[in-house]
Amino acid sequence: MLLQWVLACAVAVWTPASASGETTIERGAYLTAASGCVACHTDAKAKSPPFAGGGPMKTPFGTFYAPNITPHPEHGIGGWSEADFVRALREGISPGGYNYFPVFPYTSYTNMTLEDARAIKAYLFSLVPVARPDRAHDIRFPFAWRFAQTLWKLLYFEPGPLRIEPNQPPRRKRGAYLVRALVHCPECHTPRNPLGGMDRARWLAGAPSGAQGDATPNITPDEETGIGRWSAKEIVDYLEIGIGPDGDFAGSSMAEVIVHSTGKLSAEDRAAIAAYLRALPAIRRKKSSSR
Repeated sequence: MLLQWVLACAVAVWTPASASGETTIERGAYLTAASGCVACHTDAKAKSPPFAGGGPMKTPFGTFYAPNITPHPEHGIGGWSEADFVRALREGISPGGYNYFPVFPYTSYTNMTLEDARAIKAYLFSLVPVARPDRAHDIRFPFAWRFAQTLWKLLYFEPGPLRIEPNQPPRRKRGAYLVRALVHCPECHTPRNPLGGMDRARWLAGAPSGAQGDATPNITPDEETGIGRWSAKEIVDYLEIGIGPDGDFAGSSMAEVIVHSTGKLSAEDRAAIAAYLRALPAIRRKKSSSR
């Protein structure tokens, strides 16, 4: 344990600093929080160490368990190269060459920049390794077939990089990157078809069954079924402390997102998300997609 601590300190000391004085590991810590990795990869109910593997994630296709992403050489990602990590994050392919199931949001992380992906790896590799074996998924037939994911990708996976209209204001561009890549909002807030592909025509318009089976709201600026009547400040406040314009607090999976992700963002980044969401085309949520 002492050796691991010494090595972690050495990595932190020798990590280059950016022009702002921020080291790669410090930036990686911020990006990891923005991406919400700790919520899925930590079994909070079992009081397991952070990032050492998550609890059950129930979906219509079965129950998934997020793996150990500490730098343990056997039970974690300690044996991964930088290329392995980037490929997993942005292409959904393991170091062994098999496809990850899209419950891992590589479909959004594919839009992450190479620099940010590398910074996240640097942070994760600075953590203390935890010898906690991964739990096997419990997935219904035939969705457990890994080779079927190749066809799924052909149908529903749109590889990055993120394409943003060049004439957008810088704040909206940053907001687009946060929403569509790091914070991966579409993964829960977009309805899916029976095979788990996103309904692009109703992008961010809310889903009857999002994370852990919870219904998710419409976050387009529709005034009746979305957040069209929310001010930018109300959106920012919600992302920071989870209180909406009506005084109600976020619950369930969104509460976890706020605690572990958006609540840890800078004020500038939360304002960028608000600016981006308010500029989206408004989509009227279908009545069957309950909030």
